Amino acid sequence: MTGGYHITLDGPAQSALRELVEPEIFERILASASALRLREPDAFWDRKGRMLGHGGDRSDDPGVDIDRITLRLLLAEAAGDSLRLGRTVTEVGRTAEGRPDVRFADGSSATGDLLVGADGVHSLVARHLAGGPTNRPAGIIGFSGRTSALDLDPDEQRRLGPRSGMVIGPRGAALYVGFLDPAGNAVLDAPGFRASITTGPTYIWGAMFPESPRTGSLRELAGPALRDTLLARFRQHGWSERPLEVITRADAASVAAFRFNAASTRARDLAPWPAGRTTALGDAVHATPPTAGMGAGVAIRDAASLVTHLQEARADTMALSVAVSRFEAEMRLRGGAMLTLAMKTVRMILATDTRFGAVLTGAALPTLAAVQRLRR
Repeated sequence: MTGGYHITLDGPAQSALRELVEPEIFERILASASALRLREPDAFWDRKGRMLGHGGDRSDDPGVDIDRITLRLLLAEAAGDSLRLGRTVTEVGRTAEGRPDVRFADGSSATGDLLVGADGVHSLVARHLAGGPTNRPAGIIGFSGRTSALDLDPDEQRRLGPRSGMVIGPRGAALYVGFLDPAGNAVLDAPGFRASITTGPTYIWGAMFPESPRTGSLRELAGPALRDTLLARFRQHGWSERPLEVITRADAASVAAFRFNAASTRARDLAPWPAGRTTALGDAVHATPPTAGMGAGVAIRDAASLVTHLQEARADTMALSVAVSRFEAEMRLRGGAMLTLAMKTVRMILATDTRFGAVLTGAALPTLAAVQRLRR
């Protein structure tokens, strides 16, 4: 399974993560990551596999890519015995003294001084705080999978190369192909610390279509049936076999479908509740489509910011509610900026549903290149 896309950690995200985990865990994370500076410039293709242009030079890019599952496993190890799995929160409330209280599906409950909802796009905690959903469908259905570079024909291996690429075709059909190689493009020369589930050059790709009853129904499929139906949709849109080979040769068990959700790009709309002893972070507050490649990194920065302000409260330099308020103010700005970036690509994909020629011959390439630069 892909566990979704691979995760990009830029410089600020790495700095935040270093504050949150022990040095050995951070070293193992880097040892399991692929260095962006060792990749060739990103490429933009058309639906026939013809080159349209390149992104910027990455030789000075401090960012790294890592498998989502690998990062989760290492962070779970860092959490140790304090991590408890298999318990589903069904209700959020507070005691008579105002302390957060949660109830679980097994009938048990827990009370503490602070409750932090890091429970993703469909966060029960954030919904409780906001009095309703904190995001909505972005209008795109996504599909992801992974393909070993060695499973591709030699010509296709050379065409794709050690870089990521993007194709936007007619009627909103798009394909992102991300390159990941924690061994060949290792960040650290520490193979003994490497824990990556990816052991060789791999393309972790994401296909996108505007949401409709037809594309939405694909979410009910899995495995070979999903892969083959996805390929059929691309062929109906006039795509040639060349750019589709990365899907054709994919590990069928890795192919999954999901909906893009997005929160408001306006900072003032994020975390729309008074600060108190219950808060939330990451996608629970600023659900971000993967089109900017930085959603997880921003969530990590949220966590580091919260810890910093909680340390101030613990040192009695400010009240807990004030510490949470300062954290939420920073999170709103950070989340709004990343959402603005991510939604640029979403809107471009949706625009090609009716203006394919105008987009590709007009503003598409400069805009895509700008998005790539901003991701750095």
